[in-house]
Amino acid sequence: MKTVPDFTFEMAAHARGYTRIVGVDEVGRGPLAGPVVACAVRLDPNRIPAGLNDSKALSAKRRATLAAEIMALADVSIAQCTVAEIDEINILQASLRAMERAVAGLRHRADYALIDGNRMPAGLGIAGEAVVKGDARVLSIAAASIVAKNWRDALMVTLAQQHPNYGWERNAGYGTKLHLEGLREFGVTPHHRRSFKPVHNILYQD
Repeated sequence: MKTVPDFTFEMAAHARGYTRIVGVDEVGRGPLAGPVVACAVRLDPNRIPAGLNDSKALSAKRRATLAAEIMALADVSIAQCTVAEIDEINILQASLRAMERAVAGLRHRADYALIDGNRMPAGLGIAGEAVVKGDARVLSIAAASIVAKNWRDALMVTLAQQHPNYGWERNAGYGTKLHLEGLREFGVTPHHRRSFKPVHNILYQD
C-alpha cells in the first residue's frame, strides 16, 4: 500500500518545542547536465495545498499547479549548486550545500529541518533529522520536492533553447539515448558535468 505524506513529522517536532519547521529536498543528482537544485519549504498548517505528494508521483502539469500554490501560501527558498561546483566537490557534497543554501535563504529563519534522504547537511546551523523517502512521507518535504523539480525542469527547458541538440526539454539533462547521441555528435556544453563518466569519456576519448 502506497503511503501518502502527512504532517506527523512536523507535529512531532512542534511538540518538542520547535516552531519554524521546514522540509528540504533536492532534485538533479543524476543528470549529466545542469545544476543540482534544492528547495526548503515552511508550510502554514492552516493553508496547506491539497494533493501534495512526492513530485515523482505527479504529472508535470499537476506539479506546476501545486508549485504555484506552494509559492503563494508558504515560505519557500530555492537554491542551487552549479555544474562547476558539482565537478569541484562531487555531486553528494553539492546536493548538501544546495540544501544548506535553501534553508539559509528562507524569509524567516527556520529552527528545525526535515531533510529528505539519509544524511544531514553539516553546515545547516539548525537542528533537524534526515527522513529516508521523506518526499513520500512528510508534507513539507513533498512540497519542497514539487517546487524544486518544477523549477529545475523549467530551467532545463530554457537551457535546451540555447543548446537544442540534447533533448533537455524532455530529459531534464538525464542521460537518455537522445542526450548521449547529442553528446557524441555535438560535444560537451558548458552546462555538462565533466566529472560524470559519460561526459568525461567523451572529453577524453582519445
